[in-house]
Amino acid sequence: MGILSAVEEILRASTQSADRGDSAGETSTGAYWCDDCSERIRDVDVTGTEPPNCPNCDEEMRFERAAISTGCAC
Repeated sequence: MGILSAVEEILRASTQSADRGDSAGETSTGAYWCDDCSERIRDVDVTGTEPPNCPNCDEEMRFERAAISTGCAC
């Protein structure tokens, strides 16, 4: 197996399943983003109903839903 074949195999395997899973068994519907810092926090990692503040700049983060439901908020 050549290097290109190995890379192709790895890339194919990484995109085969749309369900990326979640170790906690929770399904994410989006993530909170800080536009200034490009910081991201998944919605399942936030407690409460209020948007969190950015850990870098302390500004309120905005919620963005995933365009396609793939099991993660990428």
